[in-house]
Amino acid sequence: MKSLEECIVEIMEGTYNEIFPYLPYILQDFWEMGSSPHDMISLIEKHSRDYSSLKVLDLGCGKGAVSIKIAEKLNCECWGFDGMEEFIDDADKKAVEYGVKSLCHFEKTDIREKIKELPPFDVIILGAIGPVFGNYYETLTNLKKNLKKGGLILIADAYIEDSSVYSHPVVLKKKELLNQISLAGMVLIDELIPEEAEEINAGYEREFNFIELRCNELIKEHPMKKYLFESYIQRQIEEYETLETKMICLTMAFKEQ
Repeated sequence: MKSLEECIVEIMEGTYNEIFPYLPYILQDFWEMGSSPHDMISLIEKHSRDYSSLKVLDLGCGKGAVSIKIAEKLNCECWGFDGMEEFIDDADKKAVEYGVKSLCHFEKTDIREKIKELPPFDVIILGAIGPVFGNYYETLTNLKKNLKKGGLILIADAYIEDSSVYSHPVVLKKKELLNQISLAGMVLIDELIPEEAEEINAGYEREFNFIELRCNELIKEHPMKKYLFESYIQRQIEEYETLETKMICLTMAFKEQ
């Protein structure tokens, strides 16, 4: 099994594991990381009831934006776990800032191990964290053990159109995605795909500009590690180009069959 640091670097699209201690600095301008709190809230409101009684599990919660905004809007308790201590510190501060400290519980941990000791939840969220638990069959089969009857699993991710000639080592064609979901005993009940392509692309550009700025600052501070930060910048260029042109990014909602 990959180490926690290796998994985090992979999620953050790093090339070298040496980038790990610099990620908090590089990503200091981000709060929402990889998934839309608005879309998560919309799906919870649409497919759940009695919002204030919900128990929400946010795996790979980053700096807590999704959990905090869910707690603020729905007045429900959220538990967020992430492997970056600096991100958890930021999440705790934001929870205080948004007045939901009593509703949000954040902890630095390895979610692959933590999930084994957690009780069932009404909503389980994976916000663009990649195949931490394996492919979709493995992920959904694993998470079902922590899902209450009638509960909801929300995943922010991407798929490739079936007609595309593009292939990816991790991201699936939609047909295979649906097949793995079915084999896991789950049903894709809803999906939210951003409609404003220009706005999404502008957001990608803003994000990349922040990353490039911070990496260039680190190059000045650590010139001997220039290769490390330049490789990270190049990886981000490739990743954003792929997201814009070759994949469908979306937020999906699943329930048991």
